[in-house]
Amino acid sequence: MEILFEDTYLIAVNKPHGLLLHRSPIARDATEFAVQVVRDLCGQTVFPAHRLDRKTSGVLLFAKQPSILRDLGKQFQEKTIDKEYLALVRGFTEDEFSLDYPLAHESGKMQEALTHFVTLSKFEIPVAHGRHQTSRYSLLKVVPMTGRMHQIRRHLAHLRHPIIGDRPHGCNKQNRLWKEQWNMTTMMLHAQSLTFNHPQTGERHEISAEKSSEFTRALNIVRQEETTTRKQNMA
Repeated sequence: MEILFEDTYLIAVNKPHGLLLHRSPIARDATEFAVQVVRDLCGQTVFPAHRLDRKTSGVLLFAKQPSILRDLGKQFQEKTIDKEYLALVRGFTEDEFSLDYPLAHESGKMQEALTHFVTLSKFEIPVAHGRHQTSRYSLLKVVPMTGRMHQIRRHLAHLRHPIIGDRPHGCNKQNRLWKEQWNMTTMMLHAQSLTFNHPQTGERHEISAEKSSEFTRALNIVRQEETTTRKQNMA
């Protein structure tokens, strides 16, 4: 696992897709966990400052001391920490949009949830999907303003622009297409950056993580297919 940043107080890593943060009763098949891996990397107990889904890759930050964890927790609570994600989704999205849509907690209680989206690229490739002769996709920058469970995944599903590879919130037809056509089962959601005030120095820190090889492969697929189509139309 790649270490993105480390000092006496903090360590941040680029979590790979498929790795759980810690032991969970809903994933009894898992034998390796991010908390244990990071603990072994730095040789001491670490405390996760936030969470990433098992299927999400990207920046994951840990505190090395309980006092540092409390400071980061306060920053999350006061919304002074900025998080940015990348998502490859079904369909063409608006250039810039937001969704303020409450989500149900596991207890059933409704919680406010706000997410901002910016469309970075749009792709249309000559691969039939259902009754459509082509498939359309958008690459989004996603900025969640609240931290609800599966917030980005659930918000995009609500908008009918589900994330490619997402189960159970995604599109079964698209997921099957990507598995059969390109042997791709990875969910296309990546925690690209995390910006916060260092609890000890007060300096503003931005930590960024490179996309996973599978995310890069998915982008190469849609770019190559689209480029091939454009050349054929121009011929």
